Amino acid sequence: MIDSRQLRYFAVLAQHMHFGRAAEALSIAQSAVSSQIKRLEEDLGVRLFNRRKRSAVSLTDAGRMFLVEAQAALRQIERADRIGRLAGRGEIGQVELAYVVSAAMSGVLSEMLGTFRRAHPSVLMRLTTMDTPSQLRAISDGLVDVGLVRSRAAYPEGIAAQVVHHDQLLLAINVNSPLLHHPVIRARDLASECFIVPQFAETEGFTENLARLGRAGGFHVHAAHSVGDFITAISMAAGDYGVALVPGSFERLGIRGVTFRKVEDYADSVSLSLAWLRTESSPSVRAFVATARACQP
Repeated sequence: MIDSRQLRYFAVLAQHMHFGRAAEALSIAQSAVSSQIKRLEEDLGVRLFNRRKRSAVSLTDAGRMFLVEAQAALRQIERADRIGRLAGRGEIGQVELAYVVSAAMSGVLSEMLGTFRRAHPSVLMRLTTMDTPSQLRAISDGLVDVGLVRSRAAYPEGIAAQVVHHDQLLLAINVNSPLLHHPVIRARDLASECFIVPQFAETEGFTENLARLGRAGGFHVHAAHSVGDFITAISMAAGDYGVALVPGSFERLGIRGVTFRKVEDYADSVSLSLAWLRTESSPSVRAFVATARACQP
């Protein structure tokens, strides 16, 4: 088999048409150039150069045809070498990233993406919105590389996680609600309110946040309406169906008919975490995880 060294020696000799100058350009002995070219010709079974004592070295017809292919092969080898080194440093590749909507609303997602792109502009990012339980399953199954999830007390085996953002919980209230007549809203003021609660409350630990609000006000929170997500809960609050406890970042949505208020004697917050496989081997994924983990809460 022809090796890349033989191709390189051949291409340099074809450029200089002189064994001595080719050897000088390659920083090797002239005899090494001669022996490698001779071996190449023997391997191919054809003479590539005309050698005459009183005239310059010249390419044979076969040599001219071979030179075109040799130069193309050397360019491809150089490209493969460059790509391999870039991939090894995580500068090219692909990252499958899933995220909960809160990650986009809070600005965490855009911050991570912007920081990563500046350092790794050639890495392809593929983004998908996905709830936390689905993300954790997808990471375990290798369908998603990295997830931005609502933080958990524990994660499935093999998954590492780090908190990257905290978001204070606020009350989403209709703009005409009598609650807004209070100078400040306290937990006890919510005892008779109908609560709009996302369906994932129990699976993602949000139930305990609601329970603590109830304990602070001396009542039990009743889920009058169960909805699919925080955006739906806020929209229903805007329609005066009740109140919703939501991450403060959703205030940025600017939904008409709703306002957001702090509950004076209740200071719970929810957090977002970065999740990934502990055994991740892709350099580009490892590079993204390193960048994302540097975004401290």
